[in-house]
This record gives sequence, structure tokens and C-alpha cells, in this order.
Amino acid sequence: MRSFLLLAALAIALAACESPAPFTTQASSESPPRVIVRPPVHGSADELAAYLAKLRGMSETAIAAEAVRQRKAASARDANDMQRLRAAIALALSPQGEDAEVAALAEPIAKREGADANARAMASFLLLFSSERRRLRESAVAARMTLREEKRNAETQKQRADALQERAAQLQQKLDALTELEKSLTDRPPPAQ
Repeated sequence: MRSFLLLAALAIALAACESPAPFTTQASSESPPRVIVRPPVHGSADELAAYLAKLRGMSETAIAAEAVRQRKAASARDANDMQRLRAAIALALSPQGEDAEVAALAEPIAKREGADANARAMASFLLLFSSERRRLRESAVAARMTLREEKRNAETQKQRADALQERAAQLQQKLDALTELEKSLTDRPPPAQ
């Protein structure tokens, strides 16, 4: 039975194999399809993606240095949109980058109708990113101020509670002293008349 199953599996495997087509020496009447090879087009999206990949491998100090370098390049008179976007990206990723500066670099590109679509999309993203980060920073500052105020209030409450507890202890001592005095007065024999 086992050999029968092995033989059946072998027959199925052989049936699935196809024998190679015989070699013909006649020339085919059809010509092979033409393949047109075009060099890859590097658009603005590819350039921005490559720049982001470059920044991704950098340390914080290297990104800060890159932001300074790109800021200089973007402030030149002949700076184009891609240079401004690279500066905005570097500033957005830099710990010392200012959101207002990122927005100032990206906003003209995002609003310009004739700008490259990919550049406008990245500029719009950077505008949203910088405004959201600014909002988060402001809320973090507000939360820190609230926390500081709550700590101050908690400290004040603690000081009041400590003062009240100390006052209660003093009053208890006075009450105990008065109780002892009253006890000593009642324990005395009455004066002789």
C-alpha cells in the first residue's frame, strides 16, 4: 500500500512536468518586442525623499549644523523653492528650529499656484507640522504653568495644614494643663473655717 502511494505521488509529479519544446531552427516571423529604456526621472519628490533619508541618519548636532547651512543657502537671493524646502525640513527636524521660521520658509511655496505640486504638498505638510508643533509647545508651556501653580497651591495648603496642626497641638496642651489644674483644685481639701 505504501509503495502504491509513493508510486501514485511520483506519477502525479511527473504528469505535472512538461517536456521542453523541441528546438526549431526556423526563424520566427515575429520580431521581439521593443523595449524602450528611459533614464529615471528624479523629480522634486525624489529629491525631498532623498534629503529626508540623509537627515534621518544624522545626529541631533549634525541636523542642527545642517539647518544652519541650509538656512544660509535659503537666504541667498537666488535660492529656489527646493533650497527653501530643504531649509524648512532641516529646521523642522532640528531641536533648535523655530516654528515661525519653518512657516516663513514654507508658506510662500504652499500658496504659490505655479509651484511644483510635490513642493507645494511638502510645504503644506511643513506648515501643518509647524503649526501643530507650536500648538503643542504652547499647551505644554500652559500645562507646566498650571502644574507649577498647583504645586504652589499644594505647598501653601500643606503649610496651612501644618500650622493648624501645630496650633491644635498647642491648644491641646493648654487644655491638658487646664484639666490638670482643675483636677488639682478639686482634689484639694476645702479650706478650714
